[in-house]
Amino acid sequence: MRFTLAVAAGLLFADVAAVPASADAPKAAYWRVETTFTRTHDHAVGSGYYLTQRSVETEWLSPEGRSWFGFRELGAKPATKKDEAAWRADGSPTTWAYRTEGMKIRLSVKPGKGTIGVTKKPDGFLYLGEKYVTYQQLQSLPTDTEALRKHLLADINAWIDEAAEEAKTTSPKSKKEDWLVDLDRYVARGASELLYVNPVPDKVRAAAYQVLKTTKGVSDLGRSKDPLGRSGQKLALPVSSSQGSVLKQQLLVDTTAMTLLAEYTDLKDGGKPMLGTSGVQTFKAGWTNDKPAVPGVS
Repeated sequence: MRFTLAVAAGLLFADVAAVPASADAPKAAYWRVETTFTRTHDHAVGSGYYLTQRSVETEWLSPEGRSWFGFRELGAKPATKKDEAAWRADGSPTTWAYRTEGMKIRLSVKPGKGTIGVTKKPDGFLYLGEKYVTYQQLQSLPTDTEALRKHLLADINAWIDEAAEEAKTTSPKSKKEDWLVDLDRYVARGASELLYVNPVPDKVRAAAYQVLKTTKGVSDLGRSKDPLGRSGQKLALPVSSSQGSVLKQQLLVDTTAMTLLAEYTDLKDGGKPMLGTSGVQTFKAGWTNDKPAVPGVS
């Protein structure tokens, strides 16, 4: 749940002091995060082959608290060589359509036109996890590993308390322990988001990486490369298992820039891969002076 603006304002003025030593001056006009999604549709088309679809989403954040978002479909293609052979045997169609759960899904090999818009939120504030913060608050985050872990735990526990209480309205037997079983996973996720989502200081990102890799249940898989050929350190998050579904995720981190390069998601239900939700995301995060615009088609 998002914190109310009143709560956020209270946080804003709680530590109004000198600029912390960890603070980084903005290096450009916007902190830009480009996320490219690659996933395989779980619905076969044509003679029974599967399609992989790519899309890109970009967000621009200004230190003044303004933000914009852009999105573009990048096109679909057969998922594997076997699927490609079946596609060619079908006459190499360039568009597809199917219905699932009452929705009509339309796909094309061609990229879409894309969109761009302004993110709706209170002026002057940015999102950090489940609450509103200012750029100055981001600069005030702890740079010590254990202090940052404590900060993340406090925010996560507050969120769990609120979520558990809300859940009781529809599920009376729900209890806080239902969320606490994944506490380490939530901490790891919170630390990983500091590596790319927000323009936090370099020292904070370095501390966030230390929190991530030393969180209970996180394993180091060594050096690896993402789909774009970029090299980084690969870490596996704690596995989440609930009601027959098993979620495994791996992260690839650039340990020089301390930014997230890629996230791999493997979701299975009853041992069966969930193609529509599994896949890989690649990230490009950093400062830019380029103004918000519809994402390109590269």
